[in-house]
Amino acid sequence: MAPRTSDSEPEKGESAADERIAAVRRVSAARGQERRGELSTPGGLLQPVRTRWRRRPFRPIGVQGAEPPGGVEEAEPLEEGTGMGGGGEKPAEQRIAAVRRAAAAGRRRRALHLAGCAALLAVALTAGSLALGAVRDNGTQHVIPASAAVAPGLLASGDLDAGITALQAHLRDQPRDFGSWSTLGLAYVEQARTKGDPSRYPQAERAFKRSLELAGGNDQALAGRAALAAARHDFGDALKYADQALKVNPYSERALCTRIDALVELGRYADAAEAADTADDRRPGIPVFTRYAYVRELRGDVDTARRVLEQALSSAASPGDIAYVATQLGQLAWNQGDYETALTHYARALAADENHVPALEGRARAQAASGDRAGAIEGLKDVVSRHPLPGPLVALGELYEAAGDQGEADDQYALVDAWTALARAGGVNADLDTALAAADHGDRAAALRAARAEWNRRHTVHTADALAWALHVNGKDEEALEYAREATATGYRNAAFLHHRGMIERANGNAEEAREHLRAALKLNPGFSPLGAREARAALKDLEAAK
Repeated sequence: MAPRTSDSEPEKGESAADERIAAVRRVSAARGQERRGELSTPGGLLQPVRTRWRRRPFRPIGVQGAEPPGGVEEAEPLEEGTGMGGGGEKPAEQRIAAVRRAAAAGRRRRALHLAGCAALLAVALTAGSLALGAVRDNGTQHVIPASAAVAPGLLASGDLDAGITALQAHLRDQPRDFGSWSTLGLAYVEQARTKGDPSRYPQAERAFKRSLELAGGNDQALAGRAALAAARHDFGDALKYADQALKVNPYSERALCTRIDALVELGRYADAAEAADTADDRRPGIPVFTRYAYVRELRGDVDTARRVLEQALSSAASPGDIAYVATQLGQLAWNQGDYETALTHYARALAADENHVPALEGRARAQAASGDRAGAIEGLKDVVSRHPLPGPLVALGELYEAAGDQGEADDQYALVDAWTALARAGGVNADLDTALAAADHGDRAAALRAARAEWNRRHTVHTADALAWALHVNGKDEEALEYAREATATGYRNAAFLHHRGMIERANGNAEEAREHLRAALKLNPGFSPLGAREARAALKDLEAAK
């Protein structure tokens, strides 16, 4: 066996990752909060999405579907302790139990059949990957039997850490298996996502590099590099690598999906819609459907987005698919202020996978918006103990701040700063996260620098909103107005964007436009943010009094 170098040696263990995560947590511990001692090292499960093939390409436009009950037309802000979903964890658990009972019987039959199919597919993928590796290496490298190899099949079992350990062991014995190097790289990307640990990204980069050294231009590694670039928020490179992978394999699901993601995040929404159509023609399935729905939502077509997701959920069979799509439906409903429907979707997601972190976060946000602040705080504490990312940290901090507990709130905001430093050390562009968090809860000047830098890289509704708000909090309201208007120009229905525009219009002396957008924000999603909604209501009250 040839001697190994640092680039070809699989990474060992998780001590470095655990130490980094522990360091982030110690930022909060230094403030003397006893609660921080209860946090454990976050874990995560790989939840792969399995494509369900159909005879014809999926065409969601025009699909008929009823509007969910509850609607948003008459939504009003709720006080703490009122509204559906309040009363702590018990109602949420009852929802999950009810959904489980309703779905269990039909799911058992499908699960048995699909488990057999998935096992056969995993063996076939493993054997094919290893056989191709032998051919590319001119038959000089001994290849172990497929049954002993570690490839997507083991990772699909749900134990990501065990899968990575097995892949590392396999690659120490078979260092020229380019397919397994690519799979290891993707596993590191997923581990970074599920654990909120960007230190895994350099390891993923080395794994993809090794795969390409062994088999130059292989689409698995190119698609993996695209996914890694997207995870690091380098969407220009994500698009470049996705296009390279698709030249090799036009049907690569991962490359097709990453291409949509990159175009969306570059603000090229028309191109993203075209890419979603192409992906739907070539590889229809849940990963494509959910992206198709998001592209439609960004352009203001909420009805189509909902119908696509509902159809995707009806075809989902594995627990991972059900949890993923139901969570997307919950997020869509929450964005429209329909908290009852959102809680129902999150309950279905958690019935399928009780550890699905996005569903846990979504449920907590819906509880907060429904008036159950205590339940929301407990839920978000659980989320950040598993997945300490800026979004849930800020949400938890704002709940504490709204409750008058500034010390606890500051702990969460400090963790955001620590995560940002860790992310940048892992090669992640964290400017958008910095701008959004720091504008309200940190260094406003730093928020503006980060927002300008991000806008220079990509023009999206999210970067326009972040720059508008950063300019506003720094007193540059005339310049902010241009970006606030751009953020709301596509028709995307987002209460935070409307709130920001309303406040900026007010600062520019445009009272009627300010009233219009503040009313729209509170009508659309009156619980979009505990602090933002409170500010919007106070500003609207002052504007009405001044009429």
